[in-house]
Amino acid sequence: MESVRRTPVGIIGAGRLGQAMARTVLRAGRKAVIANSRGPETLKSVLSVLGDGVSAGTVAQASGSGIVVIAVPWPRIREAVQGLAWDGQIVIDATNNFDSTGLDGRTSSEVVADLVAGARVVKAANTLTAEVLGSDPHEAGGQRVLFLSGNDVAAKSEVIALFEDAGFFTVDLGDLAKGGQMQQIRGPLAGLNLIRVPERPKA
Repeated sequence: MESVRRTPVGIIGAGRLGQAMARTVLRAGRKAVIANSRGPETLKSVLSVLGDGVSAGTVAQASGSGIVVIAVPWPRIREAVQGLAWDGQIVIDATNNFDSTGLDGRTSSEVVADLVAGARVVKAANTLTAEVLGSDPHEAGGQRVLFLSGNDVAAKSEVIALFEDAGFFTVDLGDLAKGGQMQQIRGPLAGLNLIRVPERPKA
C-alpha cells in the first residue's frame, strides 16, 4: 500500500473536475499527473494554475499510476479509457451519467468497471460540484463529507486514505451496486454538501 501512496495519482481529464481532483491530491500531500486527449503540451495554462506538485502527461502515463481518477464527461469515458492497460490499478470513478437510459438497471460505475476490466473501481467524489470538491474541506469547524463505494475493500481503504489525508470525512456506502445507486444522479446523496461537525463534550 505504501508504494501506491508514493506514486503520483493519475488524473484522466483536465477540466473543472480533473483540476478539482488535482487540488485534492495536493492537499493530501501527494503529487498528480494530469492528462487530456489533446496531449501534455496543451496543459501549460492548467499547470500554471495548479502549481507545483502537478505535472502533465499522456493518458497512458496517467493510467499507469497506482490510483487513477476518471474525470471526463460521461459520453467520453469509453473513448478516454479505450486501449489502456488495466492491471490492478485503483480507478476512482468521479463521473456522473445525467441520462440513466442504457444502463439496464445497473449503476453507472458498474458500467465503468466493465470498461476498465482489470482495475479496481471505487465510486467517489461525484456527489459534490467541482468547485466544492476543490475547496478546503474544513468548514464551519468540521469536515466536508465525501461518499464512496466499491467492491474491493483494499481499494476502498486506499481511496479513503487519500481523501482523509486531504481533510475529508469519508463514508463507505458499500458495494458499487447498492452504494453507487445512492451516489449517482437522482440518488438520495447526489448534490448533497454535508459537513460533519464534531460532537461537543457534554458539560
